[in-house]
Amino acid sequence: MISNEAIFFLLFNAFIIGMLLLDLGVFSRKSHIVSFKEAGAWSAVWVMFALAFYVFLNNYGYLIHDIDTNAKLVSIKEKYSEHVKFSTTDFELNKRLYMDNMSLEFITGYLMEYALSVDNIFVMLLIFSSFNVKEIYYKKVLFWGILGAIVMRFTFIFLGSSLIQKADWVLYVFGGFLVFTGIRMFINRNEDEQIEPHNHPVVKFASKYFSVTPGFVGNHFFVRKDHKLMLTPLFLVVLIIEFTDLIFAVDSVPAVFSITKDPYIVYFSNIFAIMGLRSMFFFLTNIMHLFHYLKVGLSFLMLYIGGKMLAHHYLEEIGFKTQYSLYIILAILVISIGASLLFPQKKEEITDKPEPPQNSPETKDESWMENY
Repeated sequence: MISNEAIFFLLFNAFIIGMLLLDLGVFSRKSHIVSFKEAGAWSAVWVMFALAFYVFLNNYGYLIHDIDTNAKLVSIKEKYSEHVKFSTTDFELNKRLYMDNMSLEFITGYLMEYALSVDNIFVMLLIFSSFNVKEIYYKKVLFWGILGAIVMRFTFIFLGSSLIQKADWVLYVFGGFLVFTGIRMFINRNEDEQIEPHNHPVVKFASKYFSVTPGFVGNHFFVRKDHKLMLTPLFLVVLIIEFTDLIFAVDSVPAVFSITKDPYIVYFSNIFAIMGLRSMFFFLTNIMHLFHYLKVGLSFLMLYIGGKMLAHHYLEEIGFKTQYSLYIILAILVISIGASLLFPQKKEEITDKPEPPQNSPETKDESWMENY
């Protein structure tokens, strides 16, 4: 018999994939440049979906783990939410406390993932610029990139949860890594990232083992030439987006485990953040330069998350609550965004960044594939 967890998980993924297919088949039947208005509307839609899911968890979260008795509730709490304290044996009261905590963990994890996704946007913009991808194809590339990211996040999250359940010391490894990442991010905050297409490992690998067309072929990922199937550079860009998300997942997935040990909550918060990432990319592309202190904020966010994981036993003993993390994350984001707006960069301080996408990119050079 299929468990309640499996049914809920399948329904959730069916909804996400259905929304992606609806967007691809109804709203994106023809490749087009996503306007600021369209991107803002879709960003708002995904934020509303996340908030609606928060409300659902707050009222019906017990359905995820099929909690129908106090004994089952205590068992789940001890497994994923040891810090939640039950003062009575009243099932309804305990269930209320558990769902309040579960929904709070979800929205905190979602907010943190959404914030960390901003750094991902910087890199995606750099990839599109470096590989000379026309803006009209951005949406299609991000669609398939996000679909692959969902599969990778699922694998990372449930493997990570399994490791944590078997060996609690893994949290210290994750924490140390995030502290290191935060320090490195702060030190390198003003450095311009660069990508050399010819030297990218994905390009080298694909060009070594597969036939690749020398230039873009419209919006096609594959073409057949002389009865031979060939990859196009656009498909290589999709692979590079996937490769990039794999690297980001190494940071972001452990980060949410600092908020909750429940792999389902980690997964749900990750997926809602990823789904919002695509629309947020188009929404923020042309105003990213306004938030020049955001990387500083993200580095402090990483330091906080890593420190929390390193001190998780002590924090559980003193009764550190999930809402404290929510307040701290909000404070870091508000301060970094507020400082960016109050103290804008002077023109002479703005270094060369990837240029915002242009609406007429027909003259873009595709010579990066000539050597292959």
